[in-house]
This record gives sequence, structure tokens and C-alpha cells, in this order.
Amino acid sequence: MTRRVRRKGPQSKDKEKTIAPGHSGIGDESTSSERDGEVDWTSLPDDTVVQLFSCLNYRDRASLASTCRTWRALGSSACLWNSLDLRAHKCDATTATSMASRCVKLQKLRFRGAEAANAIINLQARGLREISGDFCRDISDATLSVMAARHEALESLQLGPDFCDRISSDAIKVVALCCLKLKRLRLSGIRDIDGDAINALAKNCGQLTEIGFMDCVNVDEVALGNLVTVRFLSVAGTRNIKWSSASQIWSKLPNLIGLDVCRTDISSSAVSRLLSSSQSLKVLCALNCTLLEEGGNYMAYNHKGKLLLALFNDIFKAVASLFADITNNDRSVFSDWRNLKIGDKSLNELMTWLEWILSHSLLRIAECNPQGLDSFWLRQGAALLLNLIQSSQEDVQERAATGLATFVVIDDENATVHCGRAEAVMRDGGIRLLLDLAKSYREGLQSESAKAIANLSVNAKVAKAVAEEGGINILAGLARSMNRLVAEEAAGGLWNLSVGEEHKGAIAEAGGVKALVDLIFKWPSSGGDGVLERAAGALANLAADDKCSMEVALAGGVHALVMLARSCKYEGVQEQAARALANLAAHGDSNSNNAAVGQEAGALEALVQLTCSQHEGVRQEAAGALWNLSFDDRNREAIAAAGGVEALVSLAQNCSNASQGLQERAAGALWGLSVSEANSIAIGREGGVAPLIALARSDVEDVHETAAGALWNLAFNPGNALRIVEEGGVPALVHLCSSSESKMARFMAALALAYMFDGRMDEIALIGSSSEGVSKSVSLDGARRMALKHIEAFVLTFSDPQTFYTAASSSAPAALAQVAEGARIQEAGHLRCSGAEIGRFVTMLRNSSSILKACAAFALLQFTIPGGRHAVHHAGLLQKAGAARVLRAAAAAATAPIEAKTFARIVLRNLEHHNVEPSL
Repeated sequence: MTRRVRRKGPQSKDKEKTIAPGHSGIGDESTSSERDGEVDWTSLPDDTVVQLFSCLNYRDRASLASTCRTWRALGSSACLWNSLDLRAHKCDATTATSMASRCVKLQKLRFRGAEAANAIINLQARGLREISGDFCRDISDATLSVMAARHEALESLQLGPDFCDRISSDAIKVVALCCLKLKRLRLSGIRDIDGDAINALAKNCGQLTEIGFMDCVNVDEVALGNLVTVRFLSVAGTRNIKWSSASQIWSKLPNLIGLDVCRTDISSSAVSRLLSSSQSLKVLCALNCTLLEEGGNYMAYNHKGKLLLALFNDIFKAVASLFADITNNDRSVFSDWRNLKIGDKSLNELMTWLEWILSHSLLRIAECNPQGLDSFWLRQGAALLLNLIQSSQEDVQERAATGLATFVVIDDENATVHCGRAEAVMRDGGIRLLLDLAKSYREGLQSESAKAIANLSVNAKVAKAVAEEGGINILAGLARSMNRLVAEEAAGGLWNLSVGEEHKGAIAEAGGVKALVDLIFKWPSSGGDGVLERAAGALANLAADDKCSMEVALAGGVHALVMLARSCKYEGVQEQAARALANLAAHGDSNSNNAAVGQEAGALEALVQLTCSQHEGVRQEAAGALWNLSFDDRNREAIAAAGGVEALVSLAQNCSNASQGLQERAAGALWGLSVSEANSIAIGREGGVAPLIALARSDVEDVHETAAGALWNLAFNPGNALRIVEEGGVPALVHLCSSSESKMARFMAALALAYMFDGRMDEIALIGSSSEGVSKSVSLDGARRMALKHIEAFVLTFSDPQTFYTAASSSAPAALAQVAEGARIQEAGHLRCSGAEIGRFVTMLRNSSSILKACAAFALLQFTIPGGRHAVHHAGLLQKAGAARVLRAAAAAATAPIEAKTFARIVLRNLEHHNVEPSL
């Protein structure tokens, strides 16, 4: 049966690619266009070249700088290297040292991970003013202390938003002693920030205006009252604060205008005290504060000119009250502020801080995904994030885009998104905003916006909007990025978009297939598991389309996917690679990919090996691939030679408690292999009969249907037929024959029973001692009677007495056509039988059992119905077997049942239709 598996789909911290300054990182994707004349780009004015370089990422700057001596000198201009973002690259001491000559005037640095943190001192950037790091869990006190000591001009230090478990108050004291010009300090997840550390900051950092101690375990709230220069304070997510004393002490801070207490256990009384007592406070941000929200006595957003931003208030309206004279639309308050360029420095500082605080808190809330916030997200949360992605602060834009990617996902395991939230983003113009952000030259914005587009595109309506807005071309372009993080998120977007049948062709036209295949070769399997899984998943979806599957093969996809199946140890990649190979092999009747996969070196061996994986998804997809590949004769034998029989029998034996998908594919793969009689015998010898009988007892239609197909093939061999009887298979097949909702399962169960009791098994059963033979003979008689009874009942379900009487008494073609249509099992037209099988049914027409005669004629009717995929092939086999005379005899036999005679006449008519001479 040529049934194909065409399922469509639905992170780890990966090693990062090293950037080597001064060396090209550009791939082979660039194209050339016809030119009317040669252009000497090196003759451009110096200021034009510098401006051009400023619009490029660091990798491309380094690449172009290697073009000539002039550009190398211009590429080292200090104005091009006043900021540096190393997050997408592996930065060790060697890399940092090689970049040192360019970073003398470096002022702003962003990095990721402890290795990069340790390497920073090698940049020799003593004038650094801003340092921002994430993935800082492994950064130690020693690293932070050295960082502070070597960068005394530091004005802003930010580590987070993940927890900094290994940093203590000791390192904070070093920062206070070394960085006297510090203005902003934001730290996340510190276990303990004691009074000594806070007092050191208060004593030494006279310009300190912003403190953020977010998600810390313990913070000395009394000492925070000594930070008299601080204008903005955040303790979001910190749980140990004693609010009764904190509210009294902090309300006396003379310069405090912004306070962030989001995700804390602050009480309504403490909020009231702060708002009423502080003389300077303008904004108190208290999003997702459980005690405040559970009280029920919600407070107004404006309390004597002081704003309270909470989930139960209208945040847009509250912020708009700061600009009562310049905005008429609350929802546009952030954009109005940016566009009007208000000269009020204090207000600008407040709004800048507020954007950062809101983006941080909304992302944290989205990550926790607390219950009961649907109304907030739909009413204003989504709109807030969309406003924030238009911020002039790059880290706010990134965090807001990440928030959009996160808040729509309500089930990570099953990649489920909240339809209402996704469509709210779409209605507010979010798709265009995110796509514009994805076109930025800043790679951090590219990756986060691509992530948001990818997650939102799980929703079919949003996916359509993304495609209509040109998102497929944008994502295909980003998938070619040399930045692994960008390429990974772009591949994820193409993966989700490729679920929709209507988008597959557009992805191929945009060059997405080649970009995805190239990704597999671009990153080694040991360092790019995330990007490899997404690329393979997208290719798996695309391969389910006939035309796109050929594109995948032409682009080198077969080799790429087999390489993953053979060498990658990451289970997610293995699963998607196997699924992609399964879908590539699912078009055996329309292209040559099935054979191509089988001929790829190591492909079959790798898939056989994957059926032994500890991960169920990998086993399932590998079995599905082997099932599809087994429809090619050469593949079938090669799979067996690679140990496929033993592996698949073992899989079937151990999948009784597995998912329905795995059970179906395990049985299906054995069904495919058992088309070969040699394989069929091997399956029986390896113990494959018993697990297939167990699967045949499944209540799940897809499972018992494939098991029935496998048992039908196995029953062709008399030895296997006896094994089926001995293992209790007759009752299981009888049950399927009479009770399954699947006509195909009932049909194949009936054929299996017919094979078993057409007389060929009797000789095998009688081998042995006479007493054993008598025992088995008696047992077989009972099983035979049961089988024939239910075969007859099955055939009669396709027999309408009136229609059969009319057909028997009339030679009119219409009467036979009516019978044929009523007896037709649509799926049976996809079955392909061998000459031996056809010959066996022809022999069965001569059997003394009228039931077996009727069953044989019914089967041949299914195999020769015009329009069936293999009907012409079967008609030719019947001709070679000399079936016409036997069919005529069956049609004319006086003692034959009317069903056998009528079905035989229809088969003769089918042979005439296929231009096979029935008189032969």
C-alpha cells in the first residue's frame, strides 16, 4: 500500500561563532548584476566610506576593511568603533587582543557570557563608559572586580536579565571604589546585596542617579535610603523587602522621581504611603504585584499628581497625563514624546527610564505567563510592547520584541500560541513594525524581531499577514545571515510559515530552500543545534510538497539531512532530519527522491540506528522514513541488509505503551519491508508476529490498519500464517474484519485470513509427531470455521441482493457498474500486489470453498478498478497468470455464490477496460 507519511511540524545554549576582525565572514550567497561599466568603489570619498561602514555590522566592516589599504585604514576609524556588540560571537582573549587596536576609543560594549567578560580587559578600552552583559550566571566576583578596576571611567554597568548567582556584595563594593563616575547600575539575580555594598555606592559614586537591583534574593532596604543622589530605583522581583520600613525610608529620598516595584509583594498601604509621603516621586510602577491586585480596592492611576502604573490601571492614560498639553491620543503618547523632542530634561529622563522599566517588566511577566492576564494583554499589554519596539533605545526595542515573542506562547512544549494575543498584535500593525525592525542592520534587533515573527506565525491568520507584508523574503534573507542567532530565528520563522500549504511555494521562490540547506552546512552539528533543528524542521515541512521536495533535493538537501541523521547527537535535530527524509521519500510515484535518499551513503544505516534512540520522537520519525523508503524495491532490500528487520521488530516489541504515531509507523515500516517474501520470513523468524498482533488489537484506526497490512503480507508465507494462528492472531484479525471503522483494515484482515486458510498452511501444521499434528489440526479446524464465517460476512457487506440480482440477470454494463461502485474500497486502489500474490488469488478462484472464491474475486475487483494507481500493472499480471479462463469459469459456475460470479464478471470487464484480451 503506497501510503505516505506527510506530517507537518510544529533550545539550547549553543556555542557561538568566533568573529575574526579583518577577515571576511561573508558566504557565497552574494549575487552579481550586469553593469554598464566598471565601478571603482575604492575611489569613493573617505567620509562616504566611513558613513557606509557605519551602517554595517562589525563582521561586514571587518570584511570590507580587508579590501584595500585605504579601506583598512578607514575601517579602523575611531567613530566606527565607539560601540561594539559581541553577543552573537564567541569572544575569547585571543579575539579581544586582535581587536584591541581598533577599540582604543571604545565607549559602549555589549557582551554575552563569562568567557567574553573575562576577555574584555584585552580590548584595552580604558575609556569604556557603558558595559552591558547577559548570560552572566557564571560571572564571578573576580571577573566583575577586574572589569571595574580596568574601566574607571565607567558610567553605566548592566548585568542581566538572567541571574548573576556568583556575584556578591564584595564585587559591588569594588565597583563602588573603582568606578567613581558611575551613573547607572543595573544588576539581576544577586543573592545578597548588603548594607556595606550599598553604603559604598552612596559614599563613592556621587553621580549615581539610577539603581536597579532586580530579582535579587536579599537587598538591604534601609541602606537604600542612603542613596540620596538616586533619581530612579528598581527592586522589581525582589521578595525580601520589609515594605513597612522601606516605604517610610524611601519616601524621604530627596531626588527619587521613579520607583519600580513590579513583581514584588508590596501592599496597598505601602503604595499609599509612598505616593502620599514622597515629595519628589512622580511615577510608581507596580505591575504584577499580587497583594496590590488581590486587594480589590484598586487605586487610581493619579494620586495627587503622582502616577501609579499597575495592571488594573490604564497605563497609556496615566503616562499621557504627563503630556496633557501635547497629545490628544493616549495610545500615541510614546511616539508623540519621541517626535516632539520636548526640552524638559527631567521629563525626558523619566520617559527614557520608564520605557526601559516597562520593557523589562512586561518581558518578565510574559516569561512567567501568570494566569488571569488575558484581559490585560488584549487591552493594553500588546499595544505597550508595540509602542516600545519603536523606542530609540536599542535594548528596549530588543526586549519589547522578545516580549512579543514570549507573551503569545502559552504552551512551550506543544508550541501553542494564544490566538487573541497574536491577532491583537496583527490588528495594531505589529507585523509591519516587526518586519521593519527585522530589516535593521543591528543584528540584535534582527534576531529578536525574527523570533517574534516566528512565534506569531504559528497563528494561521498572522502567518498570512506576514506573507502578504513581504515577510517571507525578509526571513529568507535573514536566514543567510552570518550571525547564527539571526539565522536561527529566521529559520524558525520559515519553519512556522512552512506549515501552511499556501506559503511553501513562496518560500521556495524567495530562495528559502537553498538558504535552509546552506545553514546545515554552515554550522557544525556540535555548535548550532538550535539553528540546525529549525532548518531541518522547515525543510521537513517543505518536503511534504511535491514541487518543493524536488527543490530540496536539487539544493543538496538529501546530503545535508543524511549528514545530520548520521552525525548530529541532538535529539531535536535527529527528529526533524528523519521527518524531512520521510517526507522527501513520500513522493515515490512523482519524483526520484525516494530512490535518491536510499542511494545516499549511510542514509539507511543512520535511520535504522535512529529507531533505537532513547527519544520517542526520533524513533517515530525514523520508522516513518523507513516506511516510506521501503516502497522502493532496492531500498527495501538495503534496509534489511542494514539490520532494519531486527531493529523494527524490536521497535514494535517495545512500543506497546508508546504514542499512536510511533505504533503506526513501526507497524507501517514492517508492512513495507514485508512486501519482500524474504523479509517477511525474516520478520516472522525474529519474532515480529506477536507485536503486530498486539498492534492489530489497538482501538486506533491508523495503528490497527498498518498492523493488518503487515499481517496480510506475513500471512502469504505458510510458516508465518501458522505463527499467526499460534500467537492468537485469528481472533484479532476476525475482530478487525468485523468491527473496524476502516474499510481498508477490514479488507486486509479478510485477505490475511483467506491466505491463512486456503490450504497451504495445513501441510506446515502437520509436520511433527502425530499427536502434535492431531492437536493442531483440531485447533486449525475451529480457527478455519471462525475465519471463513467472518470473511463471508465481510464480503456480504458489499452485497445488495437487489443490485446483484439485476446484474446477474442482465448483461447491461450499467448494472455491473452499479455493483462495482458499491463494492469499491477507495484506498484499495493504492495497493500494489506482486505476481505471486495475484497468482494466489487466481488459484483461490478454483478453491472448493465458495467463500474463498468470492473473497478472491472481490480482491481482484479492488486491484483492477479503473483509475486505481496500480490497476494496469495488476491487469498485466492477471493476463500473464492466464486468469481470464478462470474468471470466466467462476462467472459461469452454477454452484458458485452470486457474489463470486458477479465480482468475476466485473474483473473481466476491468481487464477489457485496460486493453487486456479477456479471451486469452
